[in-house]
Amino acid sequence: MNGSESLLQTLAANGVDTCFMNPGTSEMRFVAALERVEAVRGVLCLFEGVCAGAADGYARMTGKPAATLLHLGPGLANGLSNLHNARKARSPVINIVGEHSTRHQRYDAPLSADIQAFARTVSGYVRVVARAADMGQAASETIAAAIGPPGQVATLIVPADVSWSEAGGCGPVVARPQRPLPSSETVVSAARLLQLEGPALLLGGTTINDRALAAASKLAARTGACIFADRNAPRIASGRGRFHPHTVPYFPEPAIALLSNIRNLIVVETQAPVSFFGYPETPSYLLPEECAVFALAQKDEDGTGALEALVEECGAARTAVAEAGPEPAPAPDGGPLTTQAIGAALAAWLPESAILSDEMVSAGAAVVPYLVHAAPHDRMPVTGGSIGQGLPVALGAACACPDRKVIALEADGSGMYTLQSLWTMARENLDVVVVIFANRRYQILEIEMRRVGVDALSERLRDSIDIGRPALDWVRLSEGMGVPATRATDGAEFASQLRAALDVRGPRLIEAVLTPEVAYKVFR
Repeated sequence: MNGSESLLQTLAANGVDTCFMNPGTSEMRFVAALERVEAVRGVLCLFEGVCAGAADGYARMTGKPAATLLHLGPGLANGLSNLHNARKARSPVINIVGEHSTRHQRYDAPLSADIQAFARTVSGYVRVVARAADMGQAASETIAAAIGPPGQVATLIVPADVSWSEAGGCGPVVARPQRPLPSSETVVSAARLLQLEGPALLLGGTTINDRALAAASKLAARTGACIFADRNAPRIASGRGRFHPHTVPYFPEPAIALLSNIRNLIVVETQAPVSFFGYPETPSYLLPEECAVFALAQKDEDGTGALEALVEECGAARTAVAEAGPEPAPAPDGGPLTTQAIGAALAAWLPESAILSDEMVSAGAAVVPYLVHAAPHDRMPVTGGSIGQGLPVALGAACACPDRKVIALEADGSGMYTLQSLWTMARENLDVVVVIFANRRYQILEIEMRRVGVDALSERLRDSIDIGRPALDWVRLSEGMGVPATRATDGAEFASQLRAALDVRGPRLIEAVLTPEVAYKVFR
């Protein structure tokens, strides 16, 4: 058994059965070993950012890690953006990076780089395997680091000679740790805070699930506390029949207004809310100065169990809660293709248990309110703010949950960052419907430019963020990657194309060309 086989056998023994990979020369022994270790599925991606985002999406939907296989320092550098998002999502990822053979490292060859330095920017754990005999143990310890609560990117750097040399065998199986509950004293203290002026809870981390939402709804009904959700939580349960917390707005002014009456905030697997960016003469901290903040559950604790314990402590277990969720939305009736029309179509026809990968960027504010009318589903928003995650996260979710329809809601500009995801969707015949919001501009940059004080946008300035010259042809781009595609230019066309795409298995793409003047008025 060589080092590569030892690594793969250890992954398989620990339930890591999927590896998103973009290998090079240093990783060829690992690729060859996949033929002999059939329990691990290798999923080829054409760009390392796709590998990283796919592993993130896989982990968000399963709670267990996938592996990535990246080529040397430059390959890791290509994946850093989506590994950053995975770090913010607290996704467990086994990030395997090949390195030059040990004796070759002294020569400063063209691809030589400080891999450990790159890795530390996104990894909570970094290890270099020095000897093939250490491979099994090193792999097990890397897995343990990744799955330890709350989850993290753990990077294993493997020199080429360690891969091809004789190894000591498979590493041990790692016990999967359970998230601890907070102390009973913490729960009692939180219950007391709910009796004070201006109580609220902010849910984040893993706590926007059915159990946690049911507990939160009882606490709201019993105590009058406001319930908020972290907009950048890794996975959000939504749709009809579910309790819907208030989402903290993206921009600081409406967020500050929404939170202005809060005096006692209880955070669950998250932190006090801050704005995405700093703006002139605008606070970054969104809570009133006089608001006290108390952690019911730390990021590595069981926030869902903590909420259920708080329900018991508050005597809310039998509290009657009004039937959650609005009625189904009426089907859209055509008209211009606006973001609202897309939201209405999704609300009408989204299949039950669908998974949404949300990278709508500026379009999201108009679409997300419609989704509470949709069938029950899970939505995965951007966690770390680094664009280019929507398509890879959808890819990973589809690999993780092949029995569930996945819909990627993708802005046209950010979609170009990881366009190569479409090729892997086609290669693996993944059941993903991609909706491209084609407004032909970096709309969010225009909004942000105004927010930082640039009020008069000249034609030259507008042109600097215009991606409509030349216009991106998403139908041809998609078909060139092997994914059938259509283009919709009005609401009726989009509704018809969405229903058709949802009715078949396999990847499909719809380029939704938004009505320009409507899009500008909505997002300005």
